[in-house]
Amino acid sequence: MSVTSEPFGSTAAGHPVERYTLRAGSVEARVITYGATLVALRAPDRSGTMADVVLGFDSLAPYLRHHPYLGSLVGRFANRIAGGRFSLDGASYQLPVNNGPNHLHGGPGGFHAVLWQAEAGDDAVRLRYHSPDGEQGYPGALDVSVTYTLGADGALRLDYEARCDRATILNLTNHAYFNLAGSGNILGHKLQISADHFLPVDATLIPTGELRPVEGTPLDFRAPTPIGARINADEEQLRQAGGYDHCYVLNHGGDLGVIVARAVDPLSGRVLEVRTTQPGVQFYSGNFLDGSLRGRGGQPYARHCAFCLETQHFPDSPNQPAFPSTVLRPGEIYRHSTIYRLTAESPS
Repeated sequence: MSVTSEPFGSTAAGHPVERYTLRAGSVEARVITYGATLVALRAPDRSGTMADVVLGFDSLAPYLRHHPYLGSLVGRFANRIAGGRFSLDGASYQLPVNNGPNHLHGGPGGFHAVLWQAEAGDDAVRLRYHSPDGEQGYPGALDVSVTYTLGADGALRLDYEARCDRATILNLTNHAYFNLAGSGNILGHKLQISADHFLPVDATLIPTGELRPVEGTPLDFRAPTPIGARINADEEQLRQAGGYDHCYVLNHGGDLGVIVARAVDPLSGRVLEVRTTQPGVQFYSGNFLDGSLRGRGGQPYARHCAFCLETQHFPDSPNQPAFPSTVLRPGEIYRHSTIYRLTAESPS
């Protein structure tokens, strides 16, 4: 296991950005200090051929421009907040609206668009950021960190930690886009999610507040199912999102030892296993990618060319009293962990 670093360009203000490479066994992960972004994750297929299984760019410049959060750490609040508004302890707050009528992923100047400070160890890199009171409209100053650790078993672990000086809301995740084949679309990937319920959404993709059973719907992934098998079903939830873009209520009770999602690319044999302490996972099937964005090697990122499994608290939680709380108060420590483990199946 090893961790190395190298320059990766500079921001518009001239601040240097570093790229850290973590290697363990046959797996390699790369993280940059801009946005605490996972820019690469390379793993072998069943024959030992290496490929990058996350979407990304070859240079810093595209990360500095608007992009769909490729590999970004998003916050303060991952996912959507209705109207960008919430109330906390009797005070009302207005956040930037950057996704139709709603606030998405911390706003345009969220954690994906700031420079983090890095500290490397033998098998990990820890990134820290101080978010001042009022940044993107959020109350309270916040000190937040994420530690990327790559294990010898091919597991990339993300440990989040944060403290505040005033009550705030917090919901952090990584927005990696996975394609276990390394190219093409992901409709043939088989996906399994350990969830009996999902959160139905309205036309602007805000949860209605209901927990709906997956049974009998095209959103049932309790058994391994190709992502594309039912993606075009005549179902209101799929029509509104243009595919899958829904939060699943996980069955695991926060146990990091339980696999909550598993994806397999039958052609390459690569397998992705997800474990988390978070109560939900947002499954997104890359519906809004349209080929206009070109990524690594000039590859156009077309619709359904990748999927996301964003471990998180539920969308719009500050406005949904029935959902688990996302309030962080002074003296409390926010801690969550997620593990993405890559392996390869032998031919059947």
